[in-house]
Amino acid sequence: MAPIEKRLKITEIFLSLQGEANASGWPSVFVRLTGCPLRCSYCDSEYAFTGGEWFDFDEIIKIIKSHAVKHVCITGGEPLSQKSAHSLLNKLCDLDYKVSLETSGALSVKDVDQRVAKVVDVKTPSSDESNKNDLENLTFLNKKDQLKFLIGSDEDYQWSKAFIQKHQCQSLCTVLFSPVYQKISDLELANNIINDKLDVRFQMQLHKYLWGDKIGV
Repeated sequence: MAPIEKRLKITEIFLSLQGEANASGWPSVFVRLTGCPLRCSYCDSEYAFTGGEWFDFDEIIKIIKSHAVKHVCITGGEPLSQKSAHSLLNKLCDLDYKVSLETSGALSVKDVDQRVAKVVDVKTPSSDESNKNDLENLTFLNKKDQLKFLIGSDEDYQWSKAFIQKHQCQSLCTVLFSPVYQKISDLELANNIINDKLDVRFQMQLHKYLWGDKIGV
């Protein structure tokens, strides 16, 4: 068995279309790590909180290579809750993959490889975890990174609008506003963005509209 710093507890590895963020639509390999310190009300991957199996890096990379695509997304759960996730990110970048990291924004992204596109959630009030946002993460973002706001109510929208104005988020990276699946009207959110002339990118979770709540897609 590989030492702890060269293995990760994994819930699933699968090939699908990236449904969110700047890589939306690209065939991508998803590596879903097990475990998360948050319990967001709208979480769609609760099954990744516990369980999982240990994989060493060589096994993970072998599976990724078998799918023969260039985009790889490390997700969870919360991938940064396993410290050796950083080493896997580094290795994938060294292998010239286009690597993205989906993270809750509650743990520091300071040490994430600069070659990785970080997709950092900003937890809105309806998540019940907005007090967990690590605002220091805003200082570690660059232009290829993204801040993602999941909007589940008008309160979320107004809160998010105030947040991006207060922190000048558009000057840091791409800002994404996405409706929580089946919680609010996609059209309502789109119209709000247009009417308020927000400098944000509207997006829907593509995979949800293709496959619904199916796991492993």
